Amino acid sequence: MMAGSEAAHRAAGSNRRPSRVRRVSTDDTFDDVLTANEDYVATFRLAGLAPVAARGLAVLTCMDSRIEPLSMLGLAPGDAKILRNAGARVTDDVLRTLVLGRYLLGVNRVMVVAHTRCRMAGGSEQEVHDAVLAAGGPDTRSISFLVAPDQPAAVRTDVQRARSWPYLRGTPVGGFLYDVDTGRLSQLC
Repeated sequence: MMAGSEAAHRAAGSNRRPSRVRRVSTDDTFDDVLTANEDYVATFRLAGLAPVAARGLAVLTCMDSRIEPLSMLGLAPGDAKILRNAGARVTDDVLRTLVLGRYLLGVNRVMVVAHTRCRMAGGSEQEVHDAVLAAGGPDTRSISFLVAPDQPAAVRTDVQRARSWPYLRGTPVGGFLYDVDTGRLSQLC
């Protein structure tokens, strides 16, 4: 019996296994993740997975690496559309993406999930700009990082923004706070 990805590859008309990724650079910056990807390819089982959200869910959460969106919600690959940005903020780009998810990818409900101990909730815009500069970065004062010292209020505001956006009207949107120390998710609105 053929493995799933091999069967899909053969069904696509080839009798060869997919080849290793050809490196286009002599730079070894990404060698660790490209090597890990080879292991992933060897056991890949998602070929043929439909591109729609099987559970009708979109989840907006922070880019914080302590958050595992699928695991924290008891989901599997293909169950939900996952969107991430600094602070889990409902931006214009998030709204654009949610419209595509809603009308083309099976999304019929949205979760906005902020988290405890978020850097975007731990100070002012100026403090974040100063921290970037102190870390050797450029002057970022032309960028709004959308910091939210009152995180529950920011979640409620962002949820209301998504609920009232004409292209998402009628789509259930909930606001949540994830505790990075316990894994508990609490509904705010």
